[in-house]
Amino acid sequence: MKTKNITAFSNILDQEYGKRGTPARELWEQEFEIFRLGVQLEEARTKLGLTQEQLAKKCGTRKSDISKMENNANDIPLSVLMQIIHRGFGGRLKLTLKL
Repeated sequence: MKTKNITAFSNILDQEYGKRGTPARELWEQEFEIFRLGVQLEEARTKLGLTQEQLAKKCGTRKSDISKMENNANDIPLSVLMQIIHRGFGGRLKLTLKL
């Protein structure tokens, strides 16, 4: 019976992008966080039963802005993100800084 070798995801990242702190790995980590934010925005919107158009109207922005944010767009202005969370979702944005 053959055993399967299981590799931790962090080890795969180390092999592909280098250890944390290296430029390539930091870029990957940053892009992943942007992707994760987009997924969270989309999940919150669909949980509330809103279309992108409806959310945009509630927030005073455009549907295309919502789409860009949900689909991994860089450079989301913090003020727009806060508007979406507060006015669109009725929530609050809480940021955590890790050093």
